[in-house]
Amino acid sequence: MRVAASRPSRSSTAIEPSARAVLAELGAHGAISGAALAGRLGVSRAAVWKQVERLRAAGIAIEAHAGSGYRLDAPLELLDAATLRRALAPSTQVGDLAVHWQLDSTSSELLRRAADDPRDRLVCLAEIQTAGRGRRGRRWHTPPGGGIALSLLKRFDAGMAALAGLSLAVGVAAVDALAACGIGEIALKWPNDLVARGAKLGGILVELGGDALGPCHAVIGLGINLRLGAAAAAIDQAAIDLATLAPEPSRTRVVASLVDYLVAALDRFEAQGFAAFADAYARHDALHGREVDVVRGAERRQGIARGIDARGALRVAFAGGEETVDAGEVSLRVRA
Repeated sequence: MRVAASRPSRSSTAIEPSARAVLAELGAHGAISGAALAGRLGVSRAAVWKQVERLRAAGIAIEAHAGSGYRLDAPLELLDAATLRRALAPSTQVGDLAVHWQLDSTSSELLRRAADDPRDRLVCLAEIQTAGRGRRGRRWHTPPGGGIALSLLKRFDAGMAALAGLSLAVGVAAVDALAACGIGEIALKWPNDLVARGAKLGGILVELGGDALGPCHAVIGLGINLRLGAAAAAIDQAAIDLATLAPEPSRTRVVASLVDYLVAALDRFEAQGFAAFADAYARHDALHGREVDVVRGAERRQGIARGIDARGALRVAFAGGEETVDAGEVSLRVRA
């Protein structure tokens, strides 16, 4: 899961856990020599160089200067599960919160756990995703420390039909969570994007499991760009990051706020459905009044977005009249 579709990453080689230790040391020092890194980590200088090259291949900008050694081109804050738990609001109860160095996908991890772990509100984060994905099967990649890859499993007693509009409610919660961190300018582009200044900041992917008639569960994947850096060159659409919108945003604070607001929003959604979020979504709607192309298979139709209905479907005014469009049916292109 990442927020903007990208070409394949420059390297598909797995980044070993020892690279995390190198990255942590680089984050803790303004500059540090290869010899000092090797001494602190108890490895050879060649091993340090190898891990630095792996991190560079993953998209992390690491400078090297004679006399001063290695240094990160931009600040980096790795996530820590214990620190995140302490940062959550006292009212936020989660069944589990885990931070992984590397996974195929945070959502895939929770989908695998769903059948064997009966707890609710499982939260999963990863510094690196090797097979992150988004809507319509697009592959997404996040450089370590450069984004937020978060998934949350929520269990529902009701059937899947009661979850209409869930991804839109999650979008409202994400906007509110970022606003609580002092990050504004964010709008919602139906059905699952967070946007700012005309570019993509984040994406939401909801995957359902269990019994269609209930009980069921939803794995909510949320990806947000924190600091794209050189990785922006691999993105095939306009993208923006939190570092552009706010000075030095804390990953820990942002993640804790996201979990706080998501847990509260999911409980509210379970009790009241999408109706509880419709007005808020309308306030953040980036498409209202915009010309859009609605693509269904080989058919492309032009219309004007007119907001959403009670189920969270998009209302579009076509030449022949207004119709509703469901997220699973179409691709949407906003006309310039």
